[in-house]
Amino acid sequence: MLVNNAGLLRAGLFHKLDLATWRTILDVNLTGAFLLSQAVHGHMTEAGWGRIINLSSIGALGHRGQASYSAAKAGIQGLTKTLALELGRFGITVNAVAPGFTVTAMTRSIAERINVPFEDMQAEMAAGIPVGRAGTPDDIAHAVAFFADERSGFVSGQVLYVAGGPVD
Repeated sequence: MLVNNAGLLRAGLFHKLDLATWRTILDVNLTGAFLLSQAVHGHMTEAGWGRIINLSSIGALGHRGQASYSAAKAGIQGLTKTLALELGRFGITVNAVAPGFTVTAMTRSIAERINVPFEDMQAEMAAGIPVGRAGTPDDIAHAVAFFADERSGFVSGQVLYVAGGPVD
């Protein structure tokens, strides 16, 4: 099993985004998942079984100030669907989990960077989430565990938004 969970976000409007930052975000968020998936697929193919679970984000749908992050996370979704098509015949499923606002070190660092108390940011974000709260790492882990389970062998090429409600 492989869980591609590396993620990096550097916010900034696209017209101020330099090429080095663009490449770094795509390398960490997308190219890393591609390379690791390539590295394990041979072993999984030989075993006749495997699970590749990629972490995307609701950011894949576009967010102001996140052009590189959104592009990378949308790329994860395309990669997920393509690998599911290519690797399914070998017993390998490929799925993605796309979290909404989740309490993590990364979201805390965003609050610090924009000089907003994290508790205020969390409350504001939770107000727009239908279930009325921010996500937790456990919420995301449970979704990953579903895709990792042997009983999920007929689920492949899916993107599961774990966002506390429908996403646009």
